[in-house]
Amino acid sequence: MRRLLFFIIMALVTSTVHAQETDDVVKAFKTANVDEIAGYFDEYVNLKLLDRDEVKNMSRNQASIALKSFYAENGIKGFEKISDGGRASLFYIVGKLTNGNKGYNITIQLKPRNGKLEIITIRIS
Repeated sequence: MRRLLFFIIMALVTSTVHAQETDDVVKAFKTANVDEIAGYFDEYVNLKLLDRDEVKNMSRNQASIALKSFYAENGIKGFEKISDGGRASLFYIVGKLTNGNKGYNITIQLKPRNGKLEIITIRIS
């Protein structure tokens, strides 16, 4: 019984910590500052932008450049979170990138690494 209680408490603490970290990632997307967003990238990122093919295992630097280009071409100014969730090994954030006229759906997958959540996949449609 004590063991079960311990695991439940640890799961709640871990979820709370990671929930705050997803909030930090959401704040970065709301600023539309790609350099700040790239600070949450894993070493390699899978990136899918609109009607382009998904590129897997892009380096952090390449993904940052591609996302910065997408933001500039489409006039991205902000982000609205729709939902988030996950478990101990994988988290997600779903939202809409905004540019004043039209929005783009975005899904962000994050994985805990090195004591923090890091973005492993971004899909924009």
